[in-house]
Amino acid sequence: MQQSGHGGDTHDPLEGDGTSLLRQPRAVWATAGASVVAFMGIGLVDPILPSIAKGLNASNSQVSLLFTSYFLITAVAMLVTGFVSSRIGGRKTLLAGLALVVVFAALSGTSSSVGELVGFRAGWGLGNALFVSTSLAVIVGAAAGGSAAAILLYESALGLGMACGPLLGAVLGNMKWRYPFFGTAALMAIGFLAITVFLKEQPRPRHRTSLLDPVRALGHGGLASAAVSAFFYNYAFFTVLAFTPFVLNMSPYRSGGVFFAWGVLLALFSVVLAPRLQKRFGSLRVLGGSLLLLAVDLVVLGYGDHTTAVVCTVLSGAFIGLNNTVFTELALGVSDAPRPVASAGYNFVRWFAAAAAPFLAPKIAEWTDPHVPFVVAALAAAIGAGIVAVRRRSLTLRAEEFEPRHATEDGVAVFANR
Repeated sequence: MQQSGHGGDTHDPLEGDGTSLLRQPRAVWATAGASVVAFMGIGLVDPILPSIAKGLNASNSQVSLLFTSYFLITAVAMLVTGFVSSRIGGRKTLLAGLALVVVFAALSGTSSSVGELVGFRAGWGLGNALFVSTSLAVIVGAAAGGSAAAILLYESALGLGMACGPLLGAVLGNMKWRYPFFGTAALMAIGFLAITVFLKEQPRPRHRTSLLDPVRALGHGGLASAAVSAFFYNYAFFTVLAFTPFVLNMSPYRSGGVFFAWGVLLALFSVVLAPRLQKRFGSLRVLGGSLLLLAVDLVVLGYGDHTTAVVCTVLSGAFIGLNNTVFTELALGVSDAPRPVASAGYNFVRWFAAAAAPFLAPKIAEWTDPHVPFVVAALAAAIGAGIVAVRRRSLTLRAEEFEPRHATEDGVAVFANR
């Protein structure tokens, strides 16, 4: 068994018989496609934050609540997703989440005040939580090529969504800040139809998940360590995503272009380069090194001139892509908890940082100056790296690669070491 803290031979899901990543059932592609749109919703508002602030006569810190309400509800909802999906099944949970996103994204476009928009984004966050947490389990359970290929497919959807979200926001938001919300609602409605047609109902679990199971799963030292490290990492991540647009102060098109390039790097490093670097250096070395490099990048971003800030914003996508892939693998493989339960517990912790950063970063800038939020974010990334170093033994994956042995009552696969 190859441990995650070391280099060595590991399976590369991008190589081999060609079935691992590209030849997937229609249900997997339908779920992955809807996931792209779901992740687009995260970065959608990036290039139009200044436009929203102007259109609704709101301050930067008020507009940043669009992220805070979204991710705060997402974090709390992580305790509910397993409870719901274990009772009504994965397919119905996906469809319920998509339906909520369609409704609240459309309502967001009708907002007449920043308070209304923040409230509608909270409802959007609930729908997104139901969908995103369940979609990973569905993709893992249905994908050909095993767990590694499924995770890369999921990360591909994340990267593509994060890249295209700002682009869609820029194109539609340049006409009117309300249009990106209506566009997302329309795309999610298409995703709803695709899953309705192509995804069959998932087997229901024999044992239903309780609301506290994800919290109990965090009693495992490795999963708790991964979640706490990811908490600090996510603070840095969402400082870039939510605060940088105010610092760059660019038109929607230019800001959308910057974050599109950022998302492209995120996707490339998460899907293509992360597996190769993990194979050569080991997962934990890649994670610790990437977190430290992200910290350095954030300091330079905060204190550089405008061109330097643009370059560092785009470059941060590379480190974020590496971190996302390794953290996802740790969350799913470091403990013996059922994967949906472990994922819910992990996401419950880390999304609180995603809610805190968009609110605190502009507040810190108001109290001090625009440089300091990036220093705080850099310290958070460095703390995340420190946790990885100190808790190295508990963060060792049970195996570097997994394969589905058979479908279980969870609606996902039981994975065995090769």
